[in-house]
Amino acid sequence: MRFLLTSLSFKQLLRVPTHSFKMDVQATHSKQLENVRLLGQEEAINVDQELFGEYGFSVDQLMELAGLSCATAISNTYSPPGCDEDHGTRVLICCGPGNNGGDGLVAARHLKLFGFLPTILYPKPGKSQLFQNLVKQCQRFEIPFLSSLPEDDQSMYKDYKVIVDALFGFSFKPPVRPEFEGILRKLSQLGENGTPIVSVDIPSGWHVENGPPSDGTPVLKPDMLISLTAPKLCAKHFSGRYHYLGGRFVPTSLATKYSLKLPKFPGTDQCILISSVP
Repeated sequence: MRFLLTSLSFKQLLRVPTHSFKMDVQATHSKQLENVRLLGQEEAINVDQELFGEYGFSVDQLMELAGLSCATAISNTYSPPGCDEDHGTRVLICCGPGNNGGDGLVAARHLKLFGFLPTILYPKPGKSQLFQNLVKQCQRFEIPFLSSLPEDDQSMYKDYKVIVDALFGFSFKPPVRPEFEGILRKLSQLGENGTPIVSVDIPSGWHVENGPPSDGTPVLKPDMLISLTAPKLCAKHFSGRYHYLGGRFVPTSLATKYSLKLPKFPGTDQCILISSVP
């Protein structure tokens, strides 16, 4: 470590754990999911309501922590060595009108701070003051917004190296509304053609308990799933390379009540890799 301190700049040193030791982290946590209890939709809703009610958290508090954990997981996995603010990885963040989309807006802001170059697809903005504030924050960070996807597939492949799916969360119930079906179809095609898809909490279009849809809805096959608070039952059907747990805000008493058996987050980390495929 003394050699590193004398031969690397401080900024370079900060990047060493993320990339040099990534495989060690994957090996350490690859079996974490085996001991974690998966939540059904009603349980996930109840846990959220208790956090807001009995534990006194506000929506924007938990959204900030959730979005930060998502940005951290993405940065840990997809940020190439040597990237900087002028040559960062371009990321398209697809946000829905609900809280899942809010997590995406927060993640976009943090990714910008981490050196990424995010663009936000926001076809149906949330109407509350909370969402208006999140949009304003992103605009002040000079993050561009799109209201629809580009028609040119080649432009999509070229411009975005990672796509974040923050359209629908665990409260989603099929069918997908028409205005989002085209977006899901495009994202599914991009994923099939090799662009990594990162899904926040639930792959959009999936049933929170039963997994991928079988009704003709375009099926997302994400490379990364970031479960928030606790993994949901649909995580059993996830076959991508990286499964993270984010949202480090669950009180011990609440975890005990629902027998969540959450893994221990290392140090001050905001997320933990609980399953990975080399």
